[in-house]
Parts: sequence; structure tokens; C-alpha cells
Amino acid sequence: MTALVEVNNLSKAFGGVHAVEDVSFSVEAGQVYSVIGPNGAGKTTLFNLITGLYTPTSGDVKLNGESTVRLQPNELAERGMCRTFQQMQICMNMTAMENVMLGRHLTLKSNLLTTLFRLPALTRDEKAAREKATELMEFVGCGEYLNAEASAMSYGALKRLEIARALAAEPKIVLLDEPAAGLNAVETAALEELIRKIAAQGITVMLVEHDMKLVMGISDRLLVLNYGRVLAEGTPEQIRTNPDVIAAYLGG
Repeated sequence: MTALVEVNNLSKAFGGVHAVEDVSFSVEAGQVYSVIGPNGAGKTTLFNLITGLYTPTSGDVKLNGESTVRLQPNELAERGMCRTFQQMQICMNMTAMENVMLGRHLTLKSNLLTTLFRLPALTRDEKAAREKATELMEFVGCGEYLNAEASAMSYGALKRLEIARALAAEPKIVLLDEPAAGLNAVETAALEELIRKIAAQGITVMLVEHDMKLVMGISDRLLVLNYGRVLAEGTPEQIRTNPDVIAAYLGG
């Protein structure tokens, strides 16, 4: 396998506080790679560094061998990296379909002239975007909400809708920040199945997650952070039996 994402000696300090310190790891194409650790370990800060929301104090991030630390999130999305957030970014005043179609804007070929004059290219783009959004809503298990307002959807369905919107940009890698937070057991099982389906399509998945049953069941490799530093990295079995991880996080 080829390293899709490489993180090299990455650090981020806020004043005198090192939220992430000297973190290095790589994610191979097609993997499900999970980042775990106690609250305050630096997991979301790490995601924000990888996805261009934060500029590192030092270190580097590479996507397909290209350094990305100076790129904005929209530029990373154009290169195939999309994400979801802990706090859902759903437009509640729009339909479920419209929310997913927002994710298609990077793939549209329409320009200012076609938009102003409603040229056939715009109609074709809108039709294709709607068809793809329908396909993705079915894929993530939101088919029953095709004609619904986002505000009418359940919490678990909204979580899957946000994933559909990320997939609409046709990413090579999607980063999910605590996708199981707030879900019940049935919804978590549906999420696990969805992540497996995404990976089966060749899309690399990174996730920050606290649900140990979920991450141990679906991950190819895990990174454990503690106080902003790497505590351990390896397969689920290696992490499950690592005495440092057991002492710091998993418990006896």
C-alpha cells in the first residue's frame, strides 16, 4: 500500500500549551485509521491541523506526497480530503437533498456565464448533482428523507447526512470527528456498517472516536494520543494489549 497521508513531527502550541507535540504517523490508501485518547489528548487539534483549519507550529503534513500545511480547507477538498465535525454543520433551513448537493460544488463544471443565462450546462449539472445526491442518501441509509427538510430528520440520520455531503465531493480520504457521539446502539451499528461500505469503495477513512468497541471492530490501525503526544500506534490487537494504553486510557 501507498502512504496517502504522512504526518511528520507535527506540533501545535497555543501560547505555552502544546496541544499536539512531535506527532508522526502515516495512513495508507484504503485503510480505516482511528485516533483515540482521553479528553484533551489533542485528537481534534490533530484533525484541524491535517485538514488545514490550523497552521502547525512546526512539522509537516503530506497528502499524496505533497505538503499541505499552507493549503486552505477548500484547496484540500479539491485534492480529495473532506471531513465532518464534532458539532454537525447541517443547514437546517434547507432540505436534506440540498445539504448533500452542497458537497457537489467542487465537481460542477458550470461557470458564471452558464449560471447567469441558465445555459444547458447548468441544467445538466443540477440534474447530475441531484442524481448523485439521491444515490448518496440511499448509500448512507437516508433514503426515506429524500424529500424531507433537514430539520425533520433524526439525530442519527443527520450524522449520516453529513457523511453523505462529505462523500459528494468524491474524496480520496474522509475524516470523521466523533461520528458515533450521541448515537444509540442501533445507530452506532448502522454507522459501523456505513464506514465499512465507504472503505470497501476504496475511500480511506480516518476517525476520531471514543467508542472503543466501534474503533476496535473497524480499524486497520490506531493512533493513541495522550497529552498531545503519541502514546502508541499499531493494530487493534497491539493497542488492546499495550500496557501503556491500558494504564492511560482503556483501563483494566
